[in-house]
Amino acid sequence: MSFSAEWLALREPVDHASRNAAVGAALGAAFAGRSTVRVLDLGCGTGSNLRATAPLLGQRQEWLLADHDPALLVAARESLAGWADRARDADGRIDLVKDGRDITVAFYKADLTRDLAKLLAMKPELVTASALFDLISPDWIARFAGEVKAARAAFFTVLTYDGRDSFAPAHPLDADVIAAFAAHQHGDKGFGPAAGPKGAATLAHAFRSAGFAVQEGDSPWRIGPDHAALAGDLVRGIARAVTETGKVGASDLHGWLAFRLRHLTQADAMIVTGHTDTLALPG
Repeated sequence: MSFSAEWLALREPVDHASRNAAVGAALGAAFAGRSTVRVLDLGCGTGSNLRATAPLLGQRQEWLLADHDPALLVAARESLAGWADRARDADGRIDLVKDGRDITVAFYKADLTRDLAKLLAMKPELVTASALFDLISPDWIARFAGEVKAARAAFFTVLTYDGRDSFAPAHPLDADVIAAFAAHQHGDKGFGPAAGPKGAATLAHAFRSAGFAVQEGDSPWRIGPDHAALAGDLVRGIARAVTETGKVGASDLHGWLAFRLRHLTQADAMIVTGHTDTLALPG
């Protein structure tokens, strides 16, 4: 499953604002004092997770960015070069300087269903991801926690969808749409039947069972009229997913979507999309 660079760019400001500050601070404390940290970013997209996480880590960082979509890896290289204060190509990598930090970034086209062991063999100290693990099956997550333990790495992920959604102003079909969307999220996204809204709880259980100390924190999107374009894309995406379930009648769903789109820019418009951030440190 892949997402467009345009969608990822649209959501990035809200993603960054939504991240849980306490969990991020705990990550920073765990890696404080290290001269260099080596980070593996799974499903990196356009590099948004690096841009938000790098300020939490030390002066020298080595990032391994992995995604199965080569177009997103190209977009990541371009957007990271534009984000940095200075950027230099170096043997397929890019060397960045940002706010006094030296950040080396390498890019890998990888299918996580078969290439995870190869990526972990690069010996990252931190494995990270953003908005990924609700798309992953519980069985894969359990194996993943064991492999991260074997690699002696820490784990940090943000914005795992958890199903705690709400809309304002209210519509009579909101609860039905949310329930149908949650059911759709359990479908196979390429890793077997997905954990969906149970992804964060599944992660916490898997890493605790593997002997990690786990800290969690809420990171909901709160999308008001200032982010009407993101809200519009979101509700259209929800409606498409709900259509595939057949759990809400087509005419009713059309009315719900029309109502949502009509109210995107009114002063009291608000969409809350529940997420959880997770930090797991080896015991």
